[in-house]
Amino acid sequence: MLLQRPGAHTVPDRMSGRAWAMLLVLCGAIFLEGVDVSMMGVALPSIQAELGMTTGELQWVVSAYVLGYGGFMLMGGRAADLLGRRRMFLFWLAVFLVFSGVGGFATEGWALILSRLVKGIAAAFLTPAGLSVITTGFPEGRLRNKALLVYAGTAAAGFSLGLVVGGLLTAISWRWVFFAPVLLTAAILAGAFVLVPKDDRSARSRSGFDLAGAISVTASVLLLVLAVERAAHTGWVTTALLLAASLASLAAFVLIERRSRSPLVRLGIFRSGPLVRANLGAVLFSGSFFAFQFIAVLYLQQLRGWSPLETGLALLAIGVDAVLAPTLTPWLVNRFGDVRVIFGGLLLAAAAYALFQPIALDWTYAAMFPTMILLGLAFALVYGPLTIAATDGIAEEEQGLAGGLLNTSFQFGAGLGLAVVTAVATAATAGRTSPQGMLDGFHTALYVPITAAALGVLVTAFGLRRTRPAADLGSRS
Repeated sequence: MLLQRPGAHTVPDRMSGRAWAMLLVLCGAIFLEGVDVSMMGVALPSIQAELGMTTGELQWVVSAYVLGYGGFMLMGGRAADLLGRRRMFLFWLAVFLVFSGVGGFATEGWALILSRLVKGIAAAFLTPAGLSVITTGFPEGRLRNKALLVYAGTAAAGFSLGLVVGGLLTAISWRWVFFAPVLLTAAILAGAFVLVPKDDRSARSRSGFDLAGAISVTASVLLLVLAVERAAHTGWVTTALLLAASLASLAAFVLIERRSRSPLVRLGIFRSGPLVRANLGAVLFSGSFFAFQFIAVLYLQQLRGWSPLETGLALLAIGVDAVLAPTLTPWLVNRFGDVRVIFGGLLLAAAAYALFQPIALDWTYAAMFPTMILLGLAFALVYGPLTIAATDGIAEEEQGLAGGLLNTSFQFGAGLGLAVVTAVATAATAGRTSPQGMLDGFHTALYVPITAAALGVLVTAFGLRRTRPAADLGSRS
């Protein structure tokens, strides 16, 4: 192993060079996933113009990825525990590479949508596999916390930088939004073959794979994500039917898991208060940010006439978390505990959204900057510590499952936030095509991220009294 496991006689107080190299490879994969998601949003208008896709078809370029990612994440997390973390990471990283190339060469909309669906499925398997390599390869405590915070900061930085990179690549050709990840994925794959440790066969679960549970929960999540994603584009009857089908599949899943000898998801894992609060916090934080980003981009491009590149640069300040997550956040977590840090970060997020709510038609970037920099700080304080809270104290054989649950929460939160804010913005701007009418609609829609962040603060507050004393954080092993 790269690092000595918890329970050994001594726990190393610093990472070896090989451990840093392995962490760099895993961070490269999550950076790739973040960049890939954010670049696509900037490239959509160019894709539509060249391939002649309708607005409804174009929506599926994004929705297909969300469906694949959100629908298969739990299966991906459990597959990492049962079939091997290294094996799942390498295989699905290779699939991600191949279908990035397929998307770049696409000449028809359906081929592009198919490539995005498969890439979403690949991300659903490789992301929890990579996260569980970290949580099982570093001893619980300071080293694992540091590794997770670097990992989370890299993910957020990938998303922030992707907005700018996407604008630059689209200026050359939208196809480079697909080809560039091929080159990066190839480099990460080569490093992973050498640096990611082989799976410990003795530690791997020997239980069978719960196929019925996998099918039912995947169907439930797929239908739920589909209902949320399409809520703003279909009638309430269709949405209600999708939600009912999702609930029926979920009920079937619970019954299957109760009777299964080797369940896909051990239902007892939800008795962990920190895990449940972390996942609820992830839904609300992710939902609030994606709702805010949707309104901010519409405001800057539709009302202010900014280009995609200018918009990306305006949001770039949020990427300060790439610096703060591995530097400031570990100190704060060791000093105050992960729950208190998450609580503070969500408070900052709510304040940031509230500062942006009174936007005007003549706002300067200086007026917007406090929101952007506060959001960057909020990301640094929330994203990584949520990962710690969701996996801390979970048995090694369920680390992949815990990672899958958390990433499902982030992905579902993004879809939910977008659906709600789109519905609110559409209703608030209906029949109001003047700049002032659109602005008033944006003012109303901005209450969505403010409310979501405030609910996140409330949920996290329930865990404050259970936070370990700061002195204990560095000694857990």
